Amino acid sequence: MPEIKTIGIVTSGNDAPGMNSAIRAVTRAAIYNGLRVKAIYRGYKGLIDGDIVEFKTQNVSNIVQQGGTILKSSASRDFLSAEGRQKAFENIQKEEIDALVVIGGDGTIHGARIFAQEYDTPCIAIPATIDNNLCGTDTTIGYDTALNTIMQCVDKIRDTATSHERLFFVEVMGDDAGFLALNGAIAAGCEEAIVPSVGIDDSQLNTFIQNGFRKTKNSSIVLVAANDKVGGAMHYAEVVKNQYPDLDVRISILGHLQRGGRPSAHDRIIASRMGAASIQALLKGLRNVMVGIDNDAIVYVPFSRAIKENRVLDHRLFDILHDISI
Repeated sequence: MPEIKTIGIVTSGNDAPGMNSAIRAVTRAAIYNGLRVKAIYRGYKGLIDGDIVEFKTQNVSNIVQQGGTILKSSASRDFLSAEGRQKAFENIQKEEIDALVVIGGDGTIHGARIFAQEYDTPCIAIPATIDNNLCGTDTTIGYDTALNTIMQCVDKIRDTATSHERLFFVEVMGDDAGFLALNGAIAAGCEEAIVPSVGIDDSQLNTFIQNGFRKTKNSSIVLVAANDKVGGAMHYAEVVKNQYPDLDVRISILGHLQRGGRPSAHDRIIASRMGAASIQALLKGLRNVMVGIDNDAIVYVPFSRAIKENRVLDHRLFDILHDISI
């Protein structure tokens, strides 16, 4: 494999707290090891448009604590086409970039996998998504921060739910994985969590209302993972309102505030570790792998495994949630 002298860094897809920590680590680890760094702005779109500048150490000063991504991000339909990827490769050649470090979720890694296969370009991925749904890693950058944001929001909602004896359905992000909803419910002391992979039918809702909420509590909070097919919190709240018109049912959709904010210490640490590990991977001759953490150790996961399927929830956590929410 040709010697790697210059790397490109790109953040793509949805932003996640801790991306800047990863950018900082990649940049400085690369420079420490004698590599040049080219920053690609606005995701794969920037790669196609040639929105690329060289980064020095000072370009990543004072960003470890910032949410979002200083490189910006955007969805790029053009990168889905062969023509778009051809333009991206031409810009890589023009900038003399020998390898890419891509930071993002499953869509980002999927794009890198195709690009690497078509143009024989070494690519290393760093998992950054609040959904925590990538295989081969115990956690992804941004998940811990988003989980803490949810917990803090639900804590505040609990105050008004208790004061007014209300039943709240709180909708959170997390795609089809449901990690934010389930672990957020445990962390915030919620009474129930509804996730797409498990779901809950009308009879289970009735059981929850009759045997849980009405018998032992005057207020209750249910976390619901957003889901286009079912309808999320609004759907379940409507079902309960129709069957129990006397209940004071409310809805709160947390939305994009879950993506914002300063990254937690945990996310800053794993982003720094993964960023440094991405450079070590390239120096070792690895390619087309995602950096992961397994039992607190850095691992390198083939793209095909990382995006093959969503991580599976540990259903035993539902038992814990139900046992301690009586």
